[in-house]
Amino acid sequence: MASDSGGVAVELLGGDVPTANRFLFELDGVEIGIFRELQGLQVTVGVHEFREGGQNGFSHRVPGRMTWPNIVFRRGVTAGNALFDWLSKSSGEGFASSGNKLTRSTGAVTALDHQGNRLRAWELIDVFPVRWKGPDFSVDSQSPLEEELEVAHHGFRASTKV
Repeated sequence: MASDSGGVAVELLGGDVPTANRFLFELDGVEIGIFRELQGLQVTVGVHEFREGGQNGFSHRVPGRMTWPNIVFRRGVTAGNALFDWLSKSSGEGFASSGNKLTRSTGAVTALDHQGNRLRAWELIDVFPVRWKGPDFSVDSQSPLEEELEVAHHGFRASTKV
């Protein structure tokens, strides 16, 4: 048990501080796979400042627009084509064949404990792929073959998975 800044007891996920090295990506409820790295799971709230006439001691500050950066996933190359197929349907000829209408999906990033149990999830709202990068090849390289996926979204909701 830990406590938050107000002194209230808060139960840690899984009883211990979980590590950030096991997570699953799902798309519309279908498991896409486990990735080795994720960047960009954050939100920033802008601030509007209003100056009141005659009040020189402070300015009123209120929350403004929320911004959500793209999320980037990285993993070793797999035999499956699910990510590349999803990208193909959301762009180019796939996008044109659907009447230039983008079908946005619901994505989810789920933290897993060392036994594979689901601890906490972040549900990505209206997610769609914006970039896929395959491995770099070189006769001089001993680097592992990796793929990278970048997605845009309209925010996320956090939830505890049980």
